[in-house]
Amino acid sequence: METKKIRDFQPGDLIQSFFLVKAAEYKTTSTNKSYLDLTLVDSTGEINAKIWDHSTETEPKCNVNMLVRIRGSVSEWQSRLQLKIDKIRVATQEDALNIGDFVPVAPYSPEAMYGEIEKYISMIENADIGKIVSTLVAANKEKLLLYPAAKQNHHAVRSGLLYHITTMLKMGEKVSEVYVSLNRDLLFAGIILHDIAKIAEMNASELGIVSEYTVEGELLGHIIQGIKMIDQTAVAVGADPEASLLLQHMVLSHHYEPEFGSPKRPMIPEAEILHYLDIMDARMYDMGRTLEKIEDGHFSDKVWLLNNRKLYKSSVKSSRVEKEPNTLF
Repeated sequence: METKKIRDFQPGDLIQSFFLVKAAEYKTTSTNKSYLDLTLVDSTGEINAKIWDHSTETEPKCNVNMLVRIRGSVSEWQSRLQLKIDKIRVATQEDALNIGDFVPVAPYSPEAMYGEIEKYISMIENADIGKIVSTLVAANKEKLLLYPAAKQNHHAVRSGLLYHITTMLKMGEKVSEVYVSLNRDLLFAGIILHDIAKIAEMNASELGIVSEYTVEGELLGHIIQGIKMIDQTAVAVGADPEASLLLQHMVLSHHYEPEFGSPKRPMIPEAEILHYLDIMDARMYDMGRTLEKIEDGHFSDKVWLLNNRKLYKSSVKSSRVEKEPNTLF
């Protein structure tokens, strides 16, 4: 038996370790036998797990956000790893566990990232744009500190939304130094607000784990919700209607294509740049997560999020000096 992190799992591994229950659902097989379907997480990722022939009389009840100790084996099903659980018990105080070891988190503290966003807001010179952005950010600070940027895809970690925004702001600042005609007020504001309605689209716990989409999130989605938030805030602070309209357009068009949720493509340069910064950061995040599990000189499996591409991890190293962990800039 091995104690391993999820990112290090390989088919055939026999595992004995603690995990956090992200989701739990009782199901039945085609032969009408009950089993428990779980999503387990640790600080490195998540994995589907199953207890076959599950009995509520002999197995402990598993609730979301519960820490459990598991013994089982890793296999592969439909090109994805899966954990077959042989034994399970609920963690106790005597196990002396730290919840931070079981939840995937952004690499920087949420307070530091929130502070960076405030710094960029202070750089916005247009008073109307500044009022809209500062009001929305301040009103949603509590959730911004915790929320992931997605339920499953890019930046789906605690404080992942802040991580996504701050990375894009750094890129946006550099791009604005090259394309000096860009309106930096609009660009910074659009970056900060483009996904802010994720906090209304999803319900997430203090651990940054999304349990479900809200009713409005299912019916409208974060793009439409974001437009509503900007419009309502602009009216409340008495902002210039055109400033509000341009910010709404940036949110509306940042997915670029109708099939991805944007009924309009960008019609201003700042919206065009926003789209590419967004997709670049999402892809770099997904590539980084994939490659960190691969040995030098090897290919990954096909990655669905990256158009079913395989990724190659080069053994050629850069002499670039890496920043200290948890150092934002």
